[in-house]
Amino acid sequence: MADDDQVEEGAAEAAAPKSKRKLIMIGGALVLVLALGGGGWFFFLRGHGEEKQAAVAPPPKPPVFLDVPEVLVNLANTPGERVQYLKVRIVLEVKDQPLVAQIQPTMPRVMDLFQTYMRELRPGDLNGSVGLFRLKEELTRRVNAAISPNQVNAVLFKEIIIQ
Repeated sequence: MADDDQVEEGAAEAAAPKSKRKLIMIGGALVLVLALGGGGWFFFLRGHGEEKQAAVAPPPKPPVFLDVPEVLVNLANTPGERVQYLKVRIVLEVKDQPLVAQIQPTMPRVMDLFQTYMRELRPGDLNGSVGLFRLKEELTRRVNAAISPNQVNAVLFKEIIIQ
């Protein structure tokens, strides 16, 4: 009988760790299922209401364009090289029509900044799309400085001729 009591105690002790391990595995599986379900809801189902709200939003206003007078400048050369000219037709993209009325009085200042900058350019500064992109960015920066606190969205080229 003493042996039977010892065997029963040993069996009870062996069963206790297995049942704890089983409980931990079931709990972990439950947490994993809940995390996957919550993540699926968050990424796939939660955003459907927002799409309907975005579709109802009014379309954005089209931008307004302001023509700048044509600019013709000679490019900076080293002595002995032939003179090259740059002819540019520019359009300013602004947010709305009232901004055009605010920019018009400052147009002489804008033209002065454009002329002084472009006269310092060398023909090599305008090579390729990178050169034109730099020119566009610099003209945008200068026009925004001239009409501050107002701003233009972009400077667009209608025509560029280097001769």
